[in-house]
Amino acid sequence: MFSRSASSQVTGGADRPVRFQLMTITLAEATRQLVDTNPMFAVSEAEIRGVRTRVWAACPPSLRFLFELSRGYGSATYLVYEDERLTYEEHFQKAAAVARYLHDELGVRPGDRVAIAMRNLPEWVVAFWASVAIGAVIVPLNAWWTGPELAYGLEDSGTAVAFVDGERARRLAPYLDSLAASGLARLVTTHSEPDDLPDGSPVATSTFDDVLERHLAEAAGTARLPDVAIAPDDDATIFYTSGTTGRPKGAVGTQRNICSNLLSLAFVAARSALVETGVMKPVLAGGGTQNAHLLSVPLFHATGCHAILVATTAAGGKLVMMRRWDPERALELIERERVTVFGGVPTMAWQVLDSPDFEMRDTSSVRSVAYGGAPAPPELVRRIQVHFPGRSPSVGYGLTETSSVTTMNTGQHYVDKPDSVGPPVPIVELKIVDEDGRELPIGATGELWIKGPNVVRGYWNKDEATAEVFTEGWLHSGDLARIDEEGDVFIVDRAKDMVIRGGENVYSAEVEAAIFEHPSVADVAVIGVPHEVLGEEVGAVVVRRPGADVSTEELRDHLAERIAAFKIPSRVWLVDDPLPRNAAGKVLKRTLRADMLDALEVAG
Repeated sequence: MFSRSASSQVTGGADRPVRFQLMTITLAEATRQLVDTNPMFAVSEAEIRGVRTRVWAACPPSLRFLFELSRGYGSATYLVYEDERLTYEEHFQKAAAVARYLHDELGVRPGDRVAIAMRNLPEWVVAFWASVAIGAVIVPLNAWWTGPELAYGLEDSGTAVAFVDGERARRLAPYLDSLAASGLARLVTTHSEPDDLPDGSPVATSTFDDVLERHLAEAAGTARLPDVAIAPDDDATIFYTSGTTGRPKGAVGTQRNICSNLLSLAFVAARSALVETGVMKPVLAGGGTQNAHLLSVPLFHATGCHAILVATTAAGGKLVMMRRWDPERALELIERERVTVFGGVPTMAWQVLDSPDFEMRDTSSVRSVAYGGAPAPPELVRRIQVHFPGRSPSVGYGLTETSSVTTMNTGQHYVDKPDSVGPPVPIVELKIVDEDGRELPIGATGELWIKGPNVVRGYWNKDEATAEVFTEGWLHSGDLARIDEEGDVFIVDRAKDMVIRGGENVYSAEVEAAIFEHPSVADVAVIGVPHEVLGEEVGAVVVRRPGADVSTEELRDHLAERIAAFKIPSRVWLVDDPLPRNAAGKVLKRTLRADMLDALEVAG
């Protein structure tokens, strides 16, 4: 991506080289060793929806299985939210109580849909585990959605019961008549006031506190779960896609999808340790200091739910929740709770590093800075190494449709190849194809197709959309990528974000990465701008760092040393306000492009 090649070291303060301990074996060697000798990471094959697919032989059978195992962590702290704390046992008691309420009182059965529409709260977590423990299909709705969007999600999924906070209840209030007609039978409210919903609501309501009070008392501490049967390929979740174009589609994840992701994450951790130390180390709980993960992304996103919530619970970690994202608050919590892992999307890591509070906070507990969900510029690796010398940065690639992790790049390998998202985990197969679906050779750029037990079964009640995106187990990612001879994946661009300038393809991710190297840049998005002769020309919206002074000419000079002339933006907007992003942290380029073109038109 850069005219300057990535090296195996980065520069620290006063030009001091910063690097990890030398790798004892290669990533490929570590992968073979783990798969061949560690039963936890043995790979076999299974037939999934008629397609032979690689699977983890030791994959947990269901989310209920993981939930029941979590009780074994007992008095260890599980959730931290503001001044509220829950141990694993306390959480299990509450979730089991809500599970009995859903199953015994409301009649929810395996396959029925239960939605959650609220900000990141402890009740979100309790409702999630209560629902999946009885085989219900959990539907996490985007808390940023408007009333009509939330109503659409509930109606489209055929949700029977929804857990909502006060703000979401108010947004849904005007749509309760139609929701009742579509099958919504119950709203369970939390952090809500009585007037959030109208009197005489056509949908029955309960409060979360009342449900807990009644069913905890009935159980008298036994925490009995309803007896239900759940199979690995049963539906488990419906996560709605970002909806940057058209109405969101519900990606249907199975028990196997999510549990496979858990083992993939465990594999990546084990592989990283083996590469850096030459020793196989346990990656789940069972000794040592408890990991503390700062939850900085929404739980209604696959990263927040699958990669953080489920993984932290299975490993006996501490989940530190934030009411809303704020880099200064994040630093405060890192210090107070001795957070070991933080990240989210790349922008969040940038904001923490840029915070004026950074030097005033104790961040020595941090062992890993992990991010994904949006393109990560290689410059971010260098900055993490300067601010967190010796700590392990990592970047992952995945989609809602891949139940989070598909590839992962960590440690020294990431420092050596900062523009790569790493190799796929062993259960995932990848190929690069042309516009007709023909596989391309190593090094060629085309659309990335993905196959594995982590790939969802399709879109809820949308057979046509499913047929367009899934072919015999292969997911068409919509991302342009290339794979090198070592198997490392390089995401070149989102297909729809590519700018075609006079017949030349300009990949926005490449230009953005080069702009990010300028010290005055806090954020950037590259967009296509209409041109009468060329069809499109390259535009860039650049967010300046606070107090920074940079000109368009300076940026172009900076880029001239890094990328070809035809890739250098001919239009540059220098702004101070944050770029518009969706809840998953992705820049809303369609919105941004419309705003910038409107500004051009107004300017004449």
